[in-house]
Amino acid sequence: MTSRQAVLVAMSGGVDSSVAAALLRDEGHDVVGVTMKLWGGESDTGCCSVSDVDDARRVAQQLGIDHLVFNFGEAFSEHVVAPYVAAHAEGRTPNPCIECNRHLKFDALLARATQLGFDAVATGHHAQVAPSGGSWVLARGADRAKDQSYVLHMLDQSTLARVRLPVGSLTKAEVRRQAAALGLRTAAKADSQEVCFITSTRGREGFLSARLPLHAATVVECDGQELGRVDAVELVTVGQRRGVGSRGGGERQYVVDVDVPGRRVVVGPLPSLLVERVRLGAVSWVNGPVEAEVLAQCSAHGRPAPARVMATPDGWELHWHAPQRRVAPGQAVVLYDLADEHVLGGAPALA
Repeated sequence: MTSRQAVLVAMSGGVDSSVAAALLRDEGHDVVGVTMKLWGGESDTGCCSVSDVDDARRVAQQLGIDHLVFNFGEAFSEHVVAPYVAAHAEGRTPNPCIECNRHLKFDALLARATQLGFDAVATGHHAQVAPSGGSWVLARGADRAKDQSYVLHMLDQSTLARVRLPVGSLTKAEVRRQAAALGLRTAAKADSQEVCFITSTRGREGFLSARLPLHAATVVECDGQELGRVDAVELVTVGQRRGVGSRGGGERQYVVDVDVPGRRVVVGPLPSLLVERVRLGAVSWVNGPVEAEVLAQCSAHGRPAPARVMATPDGWELHWHAPQRRVAPGQAVVLYDLADEHVLGGAPALA
C-alpha cells in the first residue's frame, strides 16, 4: 500500500494479528482492531475464549488503536459448526478453519468493513497478496513451516484486492521479535492448534456425541474379512491408521473407505490406499480456471505432489503423476503453480 487507508484488522488475541495491526499502524494507516465473537459455547482453545478477546483488546490499547467486537455467532453456527457436524454424519472430513475463512473472515467481516467505510481488511495469516500484471496473486508465506495459504485458497480477485496480510513476508521468529520489541503482551503467547469450538477436555467425540448419534461399525479388510469394530464410524477418516485394528504381526492397516449408512469401515495395506486421480467438488479459483500441470497439496502442511488438473464432462479432476494416498472426501485439495509459490485454487475432494 502506498496511500493511507482505513484498515480493519481482525485481531484474534494472538501474536500474528497483534503484529499485523502494529505494522499497518506504523505504515501510517488508520487502523482499527476487531475481534469476532464466533462461538458462544464452551471453549478453551482457538481464538474464541474470553482471555483471547481480552488479549486483543489490551494489545489494541498498547498500540493506541480502537478495538471493536463483532458478534458473528449465528453465522458461525450456520456456516461452520452445522456443516462440521453434518460432514461427520455423512463420513466426510471437514475443515472448519477453511469454512470460517470463507464465510466469516473474508465474507461477513469484509461486508461489515465495507458498511463502515473501511478500505481493506487485514489478518495475521502467514501468506502473501501482491499485484501482478493487472491482477492479484495469493502466494505462500515467507515462513514455509507456518504457511497458511492452503486455508486461504478460496480468495478471489475481488477479495484479494481488499485483503492485507502484513506478516506474510516475515518468519514466525521475526514476528515474535517485533512483538517483543513493541512490548506486546502476546509476544510469547503460544499458537492455537485446535478447532476453537472443540474443548481439550471433551474433544471431538464429546462435541459430536452431543449433536448427533454415533454408531458402532464393523471393520473389514478389502477382501471382506472382518477384523474388528470401531465405536463410532462417524469419527473415522480415510487414511486413518490408529484405532482400526490390525492382524497380529501383519502389515499396517489404513482406512480405505468409510460407509456410515452401512456401518462399515474398510481397511487395507498402504498400496490399497493409493489412487491415480481425485474427483474435485466446486473449485474456487484465485484468477479463473486453469487446465495445467500443478502441484497439489491435500492438507494444511502436506507435501505438494505433481499432477494435472483438467475439466471433464462431470466436473474437475486431478490426475497424479504418480499414485498418491486417497484424499478423504471433504478434505481440501489446493492447487499451486509449478514453482510452488502461487495458489491457483482449491476444492474439496469427492468420494
